[in-house]
Amino acid sequence: MPDLPKHVHFHEEGPREGFQIERGTFPLADRAALVDALSETGLDEIQVASFVSPKAVPQMADSEALFDTIKRKPGVRYDAVWLNERGYERARAATGVHITGRIALYASDAFALRNNNCTAAEMRARVDGWLDRYAADGVPMERALVMAAFGCNFEGSVDPARAVGELVWAWKTCRARGMASPRLYLADTMGWANPQSIRRAVGLLREALPEAEVGLHLHDTRGLGPANVMAALEMGVSHFDSSVAGLGGCPFAGHGDSRGAGNICTEDMVFLCHEMGIGTGIDLEALVEAARLAERIIGRPLPGRLMHAGTLTAYRQRRAAA
Repeated sequence: MPDLPKHVHFHEEGPREGFQIERGTFPLADRAALVDALSETGLDEIQVASFVSPKAVPQMADSEALFDTIKRKPGVRYDAVWLNERGYERARAATGVHITGRIALYASDAFALRNNNCTAAEMRARVDGWLDRYAADGVPMERALVMAAFGCNFEGSVDPARAVGELVWAWKTCRARGMASPRLYLADTMGWANPQSIRRAVGLLREALPEAEVGLHLHDTRGLGPANVMAALEMGVSHFDSSVAGLGGCPFAGHGDSRGAGNICTEDMVFLCHEMGIGTGIDLEALVEAARLAERIIGRPLPGRLMHAGTLTAYRQRRAAA
């Protein structure tokens, strides 16, 4: 088992992940204010919006206007999600979107059909077209992600070897083309992972590709998000997708009356890292204030813990002054 990482990088997805699942829409100015607040926390990568069908996800219909409205801070990358050629073109035409090459794959046919209207094999077949396009446009390859890597609400348990196999295929495909090796993300899209399955999947991926960099996209659907992060840290993983205040969830990942729960909570996981002496480069107090802003915008209690309990900074300052 590797030592704990010395530094952990958080890719903030709350502005996109959070608002896309809400049943209503929110003022553009409020969403821009949240992005601007996050920009002042030390986060260096913020996912602002998605360029997807306004009919399927009306909450993201004004993504271009949102990118026009935010105040960009030097050193911060503002990125977005797209699922098809039209979305990619919209992202490239929008103001200041950081475009990087990415591959999205599936370990579940049922979820692939629900989310992308294709099977997992059909999604893999589309990758060559995307890689051709990225190469033609001079877009650097950065990440490959496999969704439903630990289980699927529509298909059941997922063999970790299947998820790992998708990422190994993506990595080797990029290498065969002479492209940069992507960082490989296992995504627990619907909250099926537990610490044991995290260790198993990360271990299998490391055995298959010892030189690859591994990241995780975790949801806290059933309360195991922090435990899964801890297991990943103990495996030396240092890249995580997360959402301020625990916002979010995939609108196509729910089952019955439920909806997919949000990502692991950024400020709670930053707090975890800081308490263990792991650097993040993030101002935790500023991040907590951004989480409280998110809660005011949404208008209901959000699942983040630290935003309600407070950090230990003030307590320690009082103790030191006593």
